Amino acid sequence: MTTFVLAWQSLCNRRTTALLSVVAIALSITLFLGVERMRIGAKSSFTNTISGTDLIVGTRAGSVQLLLYSVFRIGNATSNISMDSLDAIKAHDDVAWVVPISLGDSHRGYRVMGTSNDYFKYYRYRNKQPLQFEAGQRFEDLFDVVIGAEIAEQLGYQIGTSVVVSHGIGAIDGKKHDDMPFRVSGILLRTGTPVDRTVHVSLEALEAIHLGWGDINPLSNFRIDADQVRGMDLQPRAVTAALVGTRARFGIFQVQRFVNEFKNEPLTAVLPGVALQELWSIVGVVETVLTAVSAMVVLTAILGMVTMILSTLNERRQEIAILRSLGAHTGTIFSLLMLEALILAAGGILLGTGLLYGLLFAINPWIEKGYGLYLAIEAPSVYELKLMGLILIIACVVGTVPALRAYRQSLVDGMSVQR
Repeated sequence: MTTFVLAWQSLCNRRTTALLSVVAIALSITLFLGVERMRIGAKSSFTNTISGTDLIVGTRAGSVQLLLYSVFRIGNATSNISMDSLDAIKAHDDVAWVVPISLGDSHRGYRVMGTSNDYFKYYRYRNKQPLQFEAGQRFEDLFDVVIGAEIAEQLGYQIGTSVVVSHGIGAIDGKKHDDMPFRVSGILLRTGTPVDRTVHVSLEALEAIHLGWGDINPLSNFRIDADQVRGMDLQPRAVTAALVGTRARFGIFQVQRFVNEFKNEPLTAVLPGVALQELWSIVGVVETVLTAVSAMVVLTAILGMVTMILSTLNERRQEIAILRSLGAHTGTIFSLLMLEALILAAGGILLGTGLLYGLLFAINPWIEKGYGLYLAIEAPSVYELKLMGLILIIACVVGTVPALRAYRQSLVDGMSVQR
């Protein structure tokens, strides 16, 4: 009879405690690998917040600051880009398209972003997925508004709902532009990006609601009828930032240099991927903490397994002594205990991996739809396989504790155990 068969039969005789150890290890493995998948998914979703855009252009600032206010709608720009400068960028031979962005207003705590219909054509996220409409369409009328999925869900908005934009940003609305209300013309599908929390209006509409605000006291009773503005020149003089796409990959750095050396006004062009990685290096410390916590859970489960094996050694002294009397070498006894620890750990890893994939299949559609977090369901990566191998090695290392103790038990000590 081989040592493996002996180890297996020994565990079967103690099936209850052995099963509990396997379940404990399995749950810890599920947590450990689940955190790893969540970490990868969160990082992937974060770095794919914007995809297919070659450059982000704004006034002279740091790359992270430009990324925060232009993509994540956090903070404000120090100044705006003049339309003359933006037209000069559009005229560059290597530039294929430019999508202007204008920020500054809000609606019930959500940022309002002025842009053009090209935004819905060129903006991409997560592996260059285009924006899609759950209902409605793009801007058709001057006072049309397109809202993100989260806004529609949280505020209960539907196509045709009236939206009043407020001056300024923040949870507390400022002076309301209630003389020129908008109408919801489109609701975007959830993307898991700041798009879900953005109220999109046209640049011309932003100009319309702010007519006269630079010349008069906005708290006065001055009003311009909404119908009157439709025939006015509503082209903006400046915007907050712009998304830029190039004709070819090799033209990105030429356009970036052109913008960074622009003489008419100080501008900055950053690569979204580089800025995202820089920002993730700041906020990504949380993933290290989560990984450390889940690793401690795995280690605790393995120590629990070793404790279980140690607690049964006194009961198994006679069993071990009989094996020795039948010719089993001391190395065989050592191998027997090591194999038991290895079988328990391997069983826990297999069961835990199975539980993980079961959970992924069950909750992945809900997580992606509800939170926009994409968790890839694919075969274990090389890194995950290495982690599993490392866990097996750790189980073997800590398994030497009961194995060495059993190794040191003498035949006389085992035969003298009283029952």
